[in-house]
Amino acid sequence: MPSADIELEVESLRSQLEAWNYQYYVLDTPSVPDAEYDRLMRRLQELEQQYPELVRPDSPTQRVGGEPQSEFSQVTHEVPMLSLDNAFDGAELRDFDRRVRERLGNPEAEVEYACEPKLDGIAVSLLYRDGVLERGATRGDGYSGEDITHNVRTIPSIPLRLQGEHIPGVLEVRGEIYMPRSGFESLNQRAREAGEKTFVNPRNAAAGSLRQLDARVTAQRPLEMCCYSVGQVERGELPVTHTQVLDRLLQWGLRTNPESAVVVGAEACEAYYEALAVKRDQLPYDIDGIVFKVNDLALQQRLGFVSRAPRWAIARKFPAQEEMTRLLDVEFQVGRTGAITPVARLEPVFVGGVTVSNATLHNSDEIQRLGVQVGDTVIVRRAGDVIPQVVSVVSERRPDDARPVAFPDRCPVCDSPVEREEGEAVVRCMGGLVCAAQQKAAIKHFASRRAMDIEGLGDKLVEQLVDEGLVENVAGLYTLTREQLQGLERMGEKSADNLLAALEVSKQTSLARFIFALGIREVGEATALNLARHFGNWETLAAAGDEQLLAVDDVGPVVADHLRQFFDSASSMQVVEQLRRAGVNWPDLEVAPPEQLPLAGQIWVVTGKLEAMGRNEAKQLLQDLGAKVAGSVSSRTSCVVAGPGAGSKLGKATELGVEVLDESAFLQRLAALGIEL
Repeated sequence: MPSADIELEVESLRSQLEAWNYQYYVLDTPSVPDAEYDRLMRRLQELEQQYPELVRPDSPTQRVGGEPQSEFSQVTHEVPMLSLDNAFDGAELRDFDRRVRERLGNPEAEVEYACEPKLDGIAVSLLYRDGVLERGATRGDGYSGEDITHNVRTIPSIPLRLQGEHIPGVLEVRGEIYMPRSGFESLNQRAREAGEKTFVNPRNAAAGSLRQLDARVTAQRPLEMCCYSVGQVERGELPVTHTQVLDRLLQWGLRTNPESAVVVGAEACEAYYEALAVKRDQLPYDIDGIVFKVNDLALQQRLGFVSRAPRWAIARKFPAQEEMTRLLDVEFQVGRTGAITPVARLEPVFVGGVTVSNATLHNSDEIQRLGVQVGDTVIVRRAGDVIPQVVSVVSERRPDDARPVAFPDRCPVCDSPVEREEGEAVVRCMGGLVCAAQQKAAIKHFASRRAMDIEGLGDKLVEQLVDEGLVENVAGLYTLTREQLQGLERMGEKSADNLLAALEVSKQTSLARFIFALGIREVGEATALNLARHFGNWETLAAAGDEQLLAVDDVGPVVADHLRQFFDSASSMQVVEQLRRAGVNWPDLEVAPPEQLPLAGQIWVVTGKLEAMGRNEAKQLLQDLGAKVAGSVSSRTSCVVAGPGAGSKLGKATELGVEVLDESAFLQRLAALGIEL
């Protein structure tokens, strides 16, 4: 039998682990390293294994899941989980507000609304009895759903026991279980590597994960839950407004959405909608609209319900991110490294707020996985700035004249042979600089803003320069004359002089930009910066062996091999020599050990949308300067970079008095540290 001291230790371990779970999964403010959490979890597991009588269903150790179930049982919702009416434009939202005011008998008064992002996940119900999770169920048809208790118990953001005071004896909590985008991408990547079927989108992945009869499978899926309301409540009282109820749920250990807000009137609702529409693509999860609810619960009761929807709430939908259309043809584009990419030519369709007529099919493996044929009806997905892609085929709509997609065995541009290296999904043209497509792509990359930044050298002009035989490689740009340029279509004397001046300005660059501009396979901006800072000058880098290259952060065997191939190529090094003879130059860098980097020991957070760079690039730059980049703001945070759309992290930084930089100030800080973008 366990002693009183053992029982006390077990209870203490559970309390501490539950508190850390709350900080990590609900508040997004972890207070201890993962290793410390793991240490306490192992100790609790050891004690529960030694004393099985101490095991409780709400213990943090009981999330993994037991033996598979044979089927899902049905659950009847004591309070129906009704659906919402939709508004697809501002006029319909204003009509909803007008109806609310009229039904309340005061058409001139403005109503207070709770605004919440509408997560694109699966609606579920959680039943807590005396603060302990008793049951989880899907929404189903609104009146009955499936019992998924064994699966919801595996989700870390769902507490097995509520914390705090004044918890009702029976509390039914409703919310959305969803899969964050990063988790979705990782899940699909693992599926591709294992040769398994991938999921179409995060909602599809979340639904499939919740309907696993084996909870151990669900436990491996990166699911989260966000609460948005309550249903059945017995032996206890709740506050008088919807947002106060959500605040109470947060205090009890349940996650709510930090983007939620309270506004007054229809115009403020529309402004909230527009703000979240801008921020939508920067959120770590998918949302398909905004839910507006009358905030006062007493007014909700007065308004009541109609059919299967409440009169006091409405969902204002965003433009769809997925639509069906027809695949008209497949064409093949050749990139700067020779990669041949299939591009779907589509019957134009409005998706994600724009009209889409082209979408990527990635590679031959993806075509085979999708089983797509020309003439098929396909589902196209576009999210934010992501290139539209074909995600699935509506096979039952396949026409009789559909034909398979034939991948070329020779380059569609230069007719050179194509090859597929072992272990790679990409098919490449072997024509090299003989291939006009590769020449053009390499020059466009070299001239781009984040490489040599040659103003005025646009894509169409590059096409002309190569087609007219004036430039064969990037070094040829610096031999162009005014006479040659003036002979081109739509290129006058002033335009020619401006381009020549821009070429002259571009000669003064940095080692990192130059390395990136060369277009070496797998060497992006962050890797180029790491190489520049590690070696300090071109000569040392070009002479580096595999062991020295592998010592650089972010350089693995594949990148090292591509670098070595470039340095060992006589033609590549000849181009570099031609560039240097043309006057392209950069200052050498001092090589500093990590502890001497300018931001060593500092913790930074990046949030919101950045215009001059992506957030990943900003994070990489900060790491290269010695900073640690965290995902949440705490009292230990040194600085927060906040672009447009920054939300709860900016608020937390302001609350804690942490230094905040907008993008302009951030770029100035980088410039002061010697980094020009």
